[in-house]
Amino acid sequence: MKRIFYIFFLFFCALQIHSAEYIGRVVTETGEGIGYATVYPLSDPVAGTATNDNGYFRFSTYIPEESLVIISFIGYEKQELPLAALKDSAIIILKEQPIALEETVVAAKASKQRNKRKQMAELLHAVYVRMAQDFTDEPAAYRIVSDARMDSEGEAWGMEQMIAKVVNIPGAGSENRDSIQFAGEFCKRYFKQEIRALADTIYKSETLERMDKNARKMAAAIDSGVVVHQGLWAAGNIRYDFEKWIGDLKHWSVTNESEGETVLTHIEKHNYFGIVKYSITRNYILDSESLSVRRFSEKGELYINIPFGYKLNQDQLTMLNLLNMGEKQIEKFRLRKANGIVMLNTIYQEQDGHLYILEKNLQADAQMLGTKQMEIPVKVRATQRVTALKTQGVKPMKKAEMTKRLKRQIVEIY
Repeated sequence: MKRIFYIFFLFFCALQIHSAEYIGRVVTETGEGIGYATVYPLSDPVAGTATNDNGYFRFSTYIPEESLVIISFIGYEKQELPLAALKDSAIIILKEQPIALEETVVAAKASKQRNKRKQMAELLHAVYVRMAQDFTDEPAAYRIVSDARMDSEGEAWGMEQMIAKVVNIPGAGSENRDSIQFAGEFCKRYFKQEIRALADTIYKSETLERMDKNARKMAAAIDSGVVVHQGLWAAGNIRYDFEKWIGDLKHWSVTNESEGETVLTHIEKHNYFGIVKYSITRNYILDSESLSVRRFSEKGELYINIPFGYKLNQDQLTMLNLLNMGEKQIEKFRLRKANGIVMLNTIYQEQDGHLYILEKNLQADAQMLGTKQMEIPVKVRATQRVTALKTQGVKPMKKAEMTKRLKRQIVEIY
């Protein structure tokens, strides 16, 4: 009888829980709406949403009103507010905050640099020893919220937000890189109605039919959306890059900054007959006293100059149609020049005496120019935030867990 009463009591309590709806707007300090900002409760990320083009959002959740809500967009300071603050159509103001990489590059140009090779070798060795202490060789499991956005000429075509589990296994990948095991748990894909219709048309076109048998088999076995988010997390393998370039003394420089930080910079450049040029600038932002890494930033620049232009194949042309090119332009497009800048920033947190990833953000800007001055600009923005970290008793994921295709909730941007 007591057990039956207990069951009825729980059922009665459940009836008292009701979903509350929260409506608001995310704006800049000048009052302009921020489109595609992410808004989600920390304890219930699945309930989260993205703002529309004018910064408005709407979502529902059952969790208590004292729970924290995260509001963020790359290039702005992240806000953490209690859920109760979003009542009555709240206005959330985000302050502009450029990613650390840009600040680092400016400071490095303005400050005096020490390039004596003996001093540099000693400093690099000291940082290497400190990294061996800070970064454990034991696996770590993260739970993250990852979102990526893409637009062309100011027209956002969509965003995907994914909640995922990540297991990092240090040094277990190729060339001693970390092995990244990634499994999506929940996903929302935000589209404007007309852009989604165009994407569906391309997906149902002959493009997939023209793929060879092996390519179709690979496409069926891999969730390409998950691969994108996994690739973002895997970018910027700090220990691998440091070990690879530690002996390249002439391309290292060091800068002293304020607030107890020192910036250690390595620049890698390549030039292939003037047709393809690229450079990668790596910045290790260190605590000046302990030499422990606080942030790791990378900036990649690519320039392509094809003397007579390159005719893209039909599949490539079809995909470009997502970027608002007309049918006649598509057929005539011949790639003449391309350039792009990618900036990646990783912020670390300390737990149990070791360093682990806390947040990653990425921004990429590219332009493709045709022989008749037809230009296609593309922007990509992505953020990945850690919501939970496990460092003890972590086991590798099973293959079935990582290859499972993830069902997406399609959300129309209103």
